[in-house]
Amino acid sequence: MKIKICIAGATGWVGKPLCIAVSGADDLALVGAVSRTHKGHRLEDVADVPSPALIVSGSVSEALETPTDVMVDYTRADVVKSNVMTAIHKGVHVVIGSSGLTEEDFVEINQAAVDNHVGVIAAGNFAITAVLLQQFACTAAKYLSHWEIMDYASDTKADAPSGTARELAFRLSEIRKPENFLSIDDTIGPRESRGATLNGSQIHSIRLPGYVLGVETIFGEAEERLIIRHDAGSGAAPYITGTLLSIRKVREHIGLIRGLDKVMN
Repeated sequence: MKIKICIAGATGWVGKPLCIAVSGADDLALVGAVSRTHKGHRLEDVADVPSPALIVSGSVSEALETPTDVMVDYTRADVVKSNVMTAIHKGVHVVIGSSGLTEEDFVEINQAAVDNHVGVIAAGNFAITAVLLQQFACTAAKYLSHWEIMDYASDTKADAPSGTARELAFRLSEIRKPENFLSIDDTIGPRESRGATLNGSQIHSIRLPGYVLGVETIFGEAEERLIIRHDAGSGAAPYITGTLLSIRKVREHIGLIRGLDKVMN
C-alpha cells in the first residue's frame, strides 16, 4: 500500500519538485497539496505536477480532511509550527523542511508527537552535504575546543539563524560547549557584534544578495584553524533525496527526531 503524502508549500521552491518526485514514486501517493496563494486551483496547472484530480487546499487543516499518512512542511517560519501541530493532533506523521522553529518549539512538538503516537523528523537541511558538514563538525568538536558558526543566506530570508545553523549548534552542544577566553559579557562595544549565543555557540547570520544558503563552522586553536563549510546552489534538487528518505522513515518512530543522519542507514 502506498504512503499517502500531503505537502504544505506545494507550489514553492522545494515544494514543486518534491510534488513531482512524490507523484513519480512507486511507493508514494500525493493526496494533498497546500498553498494559500493557489487555493482552489488544480495542482497540475500551478506546479506542473501530473495530478489532474488534486485541488490545492488553502490550509493544512483543510488538506488533512483527506486521509493522510505523512505531512511534509516546506512553508515559512511564521506558519510552520501551526502546520506541524495541526498535523500531529490529527494523528499524521510529519517531516519538517521549514526553518524558524526555536528550541522551545521543538520541546513542544516532541511532547505533542509522543502524546499522539506519531513521528516527526526535522532537519535544518536535507542536503546530504549539509548532513556531512554536521557530522564532520561534531567529530572536530571532540578534539577542538573553540568554534563559531557563520550562517549565510539571501537578503530575503527573514528568519535568523537559519534552520541549518540552529541544527548545527544543537548537535555541537550534544558534544560539548565551546571554550571562550573572553566572555561575551566582557565585550567592549556592542555585544551584538559578537553574534547570537545559541546552545553555547556564537552564530553570525549574514543576509546578502548572491547567497542561497550556506553554513560554516570555524574552529580555532593556538597557531591553527579548521574551516568546514557547506554551500547550496540555486536549485532545490539537493533537498529532495533527503526529504523522500525521511518520508519513508518517519512512520517507524514516535516523537521528534532532529537531523537527517539519525535515520540514514
